Amino acid sequence: MISNLYVSSIGLKERKMDNGYPFSLPIIKDLERLDFISPITIFTGENGTGKSTIIESIAYNYGFNLEGGSKNFNFETKKILSPLGEVSRLTRGIRRPKDDYFFRAESFYNLASNIDEIGVVGSYGGISLHDQSHGESFFSLFLNRLRGEGFYLFDEPESALSPQRQLAFLGRMDELIQDGSQFIIATHSPIVMSHPKADILQLSDKGVTRVKFEETDCFDLYYMFMNNYKGVLKKMGLL
Repeated sequence: MISNLYVSSIGLKERKMDNGYPFSLPIIKDLERLDFISPITIFTGENGTGKSTIIESIAYNYGFNLEGGSKNFNFETKKILSPLGEVSRLTRGIRRPKDDYFFRAESFYNLASNIDEIGVVGSYGGISLHDQSHGESFFSLFLNRLRGEGFYLFDEPESALSPQRQLAFLGRMDELIQDGSQFIIATHSPIVMSHPKADILQLSDKGVTRVKFEETDCFDLYYMFMNNYKGVLKKMGLL
């Protein structure tokens, strides 16, 4: 079946005989091909289950700088390897995006510095991202730099955003998918993963499972806490 998405799957082109990280992860051990079926794909799961590893391998194969930015960014502040990226490949759709961007919260400071150095602050709202609060700088990038009809790869975009800003990001993402964009996102935020069109892939020690929003571990934990936070705190010995 021909996909109307810019990137329709990631799969292994060879299986590396290596029991070390990340090849020891359940999702990698069982990975043959992972299909993307929606304009919003969400990877969620506990720390260490491989969300960022998958995102990084997609970035590697797409041709992104692994510290972030569009395909035109080529700065390097530290050597980043992608062992999974080296043995995997992407399947692309028949359409080609007019825009692309890789956002990686972990290396955002380095990206912001390079934006200042190469003089493209105008594309990000005209104010240096370093001259804004952490959350403001994240949202300024999302609001100003993403032009639509694009392929957008995000690793933990919520990490500096307040809940209100996360809702605003959800709205911005909806505007962009209405304009023909595709998002692949790793997140712990139930707000970010709540979009009705999101295809949610939950990673665990059992591998990867497609789940509904209400079936995610994040939703379950937040729901339990907000509905009985005193009981949870008491069980933890905090009350």
